[in-house]
Order: sequence, then structure tokens, then C-alpha cells
Amino acid sequence: MSDAEFPDAWYLILSSRLIPDLDGGYTISTLARARQMTDAGAAPLLLTVDPGAVDAHAIHRATFVERGAAAASEVFRNLFDEAVAPAGGAADWLREAAHDGRPDPALEYRDVAGGTVSLPIVVDPDWHLTTAPIVVRDTTGEPVGIVDGFGALYRAWLTHLASELRAENDRPIVVICESRQLGELIVGWGDDRVRILHTVHTIHLEPPYREDSDLNALWRRWFEISPRFDAVLWPTAHQRADVRDRFGDAANDLVAPHAVPVPDVVVPSAERDAGRVVVLGRLAPGKRLDHAVRAFAHAAADITGARLELWGEGAQRGALEALVEQLDLTDSVALPGLTTDPGAVLDRAAVYLTTSAFEGQGLALAEALAHGTPVVAYDIRYGPRDMLAGGGGILVPDGDEDALAGALRRVSTDAALRERLSREAREAATTLSPARAMRTLAAACREALGRERRR
Repeated sequence: MSDAEFPDAWYLILSSRLIPDLDGGYTISTLARARQMTDAGAAPLLLTVDPGAVDAHAIHRATFVERGAAAASEVFRNLFDEAVAPAGGAADWLREAAHDGRPDPALEYRDVAGGTVSLPIVVDPDWHLTTAPIVVRDTTGEPVGIVDGFGALYRAWLTHLASELRAENDRPIVVICESRQLGELIVGWGDDRVRILHTVHTIHLEPPYREDSDLNALWRRWFEISPRFDAVLWPTAHQRADVRDRFGDAANDLVAPHAVPVPDVVVPSAERDAGRVVVLGRLAPGKRLDHAVRAFAHAAADITGARLELWGEGAQRGALEALVEQLDLTDSVALPGLTTDPGAVLDRAAVYLTTSAFEGQGLALAEALAHGTPVVAYDIRYGPRDMLAGGGGILVPDGDEDALAGALRRVSTDAALRERLSREAREAATTLSPARAMRTLAAACREALGRERRR
């Protein structure tokens, strides 16, 4: 067996939801992992548990396939789509999971899955941990029983799905869990032939995001259970080192960055617009795009044809437009909205700029490296330090807008520097290649399947 060959098993990628243009890099990287595993021969299924309508799920899947983000609509499975029997009412697996009981009279409920399931409305950050009754109904809408909370519901579906897959081919199952909330709910799943690998997409710290900062409250419980997963996949060595310094290395943890493909042909630096600076991502407070606008304003006078493009959508659009107008930058700063072709944006740019306060890895930065686009970035947790360790950009102290402006000025006005950084960027991107990512993931699966489950 080669390093990149996956063991003979069923592979399930478990996500809370997958909706086009929602959840930023999370959705992109989760779908990318599935495509890369498919290309490597593992053929995973993509499982979701969002209670949207069947028609909405079909539209989402078709959009992903049309964009090339998914191989086929058939690779997707959704719990609530499968909660309904062909003739209506609850599916057999859901009826079997239900027991006698009634709704909680203190809670409001909402009907999903065509009225087959009634979910309790729990207003709490830890809503997913509730054991409040979930009501299961027949074709007439009458209750046939209850399930004790979301965890019991999700595990019942996974147990049914595992049985269905094994009836087709009796082999072990590897679940790649992409969601912290789902990880908390399935860590106790008592199937000896299932291994759970848990990925990480984001930072675990509160502001100011230092190694000794408080843990994000949503992560405290997860760290208590993390040694029970068969592997934990951290996107950067920096984050894993911080976690090990704080919690030790009891977990079977490894560094497994989200991968990006490197184009066969890259636009040479000389053919790009030397004054074009681009940002890709949500227009959200954590991205600190006001820093990007102000730093660009300080540097623009020294850059011929200076132009800043903030690609994305989000809650900060209005505030950013007001800032651009206040600084009299309406002719040189644009907010073009979303793009479904980030590669084309990067291929035109002289510089990729990132001003985030925190990241999990920074998928857009990785894409910039793959396209040979020099990077200017704050040195934050997590991502830029790891990805630029071999060159490809300039790191500046976190929050230092003057240093940010200086780095923009240097790269935008020095053709030789841009050429060197572009070459380094391509080299740096090889560490994030799908081939390397799949070797790492296949090895983790082999190791997990080669011993008893940790749960």
C-alpha cells in the first residue's frame, strides 16, 4: 500500500451544514477534503444534519456540483431528508429510535422534515446538548414517540447508516468529523468498528489570542473529550504546539493543513497589475478590514495605479463603504462582492493582503500562495507564520498599521521583490498540496484502524 492509499473502509465526512456561500472557508475546505479524498480513491459520503427542506438541499448540491466543488449530488446525505419514509411519516430507523413520551410543555417546537419531526427550540449556546424531547410523527401528524435530544437523534441516524453501508460491504467505518458540536455528540457512539477523526477549522482562544489567553467557552468541554477521538487534525503546527503546551499530548494529534491545488500555469509577476491589492473573505469584524483600508490609504500615494479590492460579503459592508468615502478612496477601493473564481482574482493581483485578528489556517492565504501572489499579513494565531515560514510574503507585527502600509509599499513598488516572493509562494504552496494532505490523512486512518477505538 502506498503512503497516499486509504485503507479499505467506508469514509463519512460529517458536517453540521453545507450551504453555498455560507460559513466561508469552512464550507470550502470541507468540500475540498471530500473531493481530494475522492480523487485519492476513498470515495467519502458527505453527511449533514441541518433541518432544511429537501428541495433546498437539492439546490445546494446542484450548485456545488456546477461549481466543481463536489463530484456528484449523490455523495451528499442529510439526516432530515432521510427521516421521512417514502410513503410519508417517520422512516423505520427513526421510529425504532423513538420511545414513549411527550413534548416538553415548557418549550416551543418547530416542525421539519415535512412535519415528520418536531424540534424543540432551545435558546442556549449549548443547545445541541439538550435532552429535551424531539417528537416523531406518523403520516397523519400524530406523535409516535420521542427521541431524547439531538445527540440521540444524530447517533440513531449514524447507526442506521452504518448498518446500511455494512449490508452493502462489511468493512470498518471512518468518520471525519468537521464540527465541534457534532464531535461532542458522537464521541460516545459505541460502535467498535467506527473510528472518529476530528478536524479543526478555527482558533480555540479568546482575545487577545495569545498562548495564555482564556479558552473560548465553546471549546472548554471539547478539550476535555478530545483524547477520546481516534485522531485530532490541527491545521497548523503553531496551534498544535500551543495546545500541547497547555494540555499535554494525550490526544492522538497531528498537523494536517487544509490543502489547495497548485495551478499548472501561474501568471508571471510582470503580467500583473503592480498596484492591485486584493483581500478575499467575509466582511466581518474579525477580519479587521478597516486596517486594510487605512494601511492602503497610507501607502497608496507611493504606488502607481494603486487599487484595493475587498472581495466578499458580510455585516461590515456598510461600515467599510463609509470608511472608504471618509478617506476619499472611492476611486481606488472597491467592494465587488462574492466571487466564485478566487483564482482569477489572485492571478490579477500584485499583493494578497490579510488583516484578520485570528484564523484557523487562512484558506485564502493558502490559495494566494498557490497562485504565486505575494502575501502581506499580520503575524496572528493561526496560519500566516506557518505558511510563510519558507517565504512568499511579509509578516508584520499584529495590529501595526504603519508596518502594514510599509510592507504594501515595498512589495507594490519593487518588481524584483515581487518576482522573488512569487517564486517562494509557489514553493511554499507545495507543503499544502492535496497529494501531501491525502498522504497525511491516509496515514492517520491507517493508524486509527490499526488499534482499538479510543472512545
